[in-house]
Amino acid sequence: MLDNPALASLTGPHALFAERRGRVLRYPVDVSPWLALPDEPDADDWADLAMLVGPGGEAPLAGFRGQPPEGWEVTFSLEGVQLVDDGIPAAPDAEAVLLGPADVPEMLDLVERTRPGPFLPRTVELGTYLGIRRGGALVAMAGERLHPPGWTEISAVCTDPDFRGEGLATRLILAVAHGIRERGETPFLHTGAGNTDAIRLYEALGFRLRRTTRFMAARVPELLT
Repeated sequence: MLDNPALASLTGPHALFAERRGRVLRYPVDVSPWLALPDEPDADDWADLAMLVGPGGEAPLAGFRGQPPEGWEVTFSLEGVQLVDDGIPAAPDAEAVLLGPADVPEMLDLVERTRPGPFLPRTVELGTYLGIRRGGALVAMAGERLHPPGWTEISAVCTDPDFRGEGLATRLILAVAHGIRERGETPFLHTGAGNTDAIRLYEALGFRLRRTTRFMAARVPELLT
């Protein structure tokens, strides 16, 4: 299930977001960039993916270890790691505030300045997002993204550069994890394999490395056969 988390999410708790063609699913493009292929895609699946994305479109895939068909261009590839809760001290945070649609402009601005990963105008609809404000301004946030049954991914963890070193990200991770646990689910997260500082932090918090993975994107050929 966690090996193909986008597929598990879109066929499970996030089915209400799913756009489908054959066995291929994706989120609306203003919610999340991820598309989901079956575990062992065949030629028909790649054809459906191409039709879903459109000629020349880019298809971001999480956890896919294979190669796209001939004529497709790999435009992005990043080795990553997946970590799961192995006894983190999850706890609510008195300073954390719930973020919603009205906060999206500030959230997008913070993401633009900190680059934690994909966050789009409707990403906030995927789950609970918490933030910390200072002087009324949003300076840190974290929230929920992929949602395989029984699991919830912690994502969009970011802190304004002027407020780093205060442990705000750690506090928000633990607060989001507390909410996930309260639902009887287990937190997990992803990061780049080369992001060693983040990996050390997550492991110190009580996350355990589950597997290596890959994030990639492939461009659909301009001329579909």
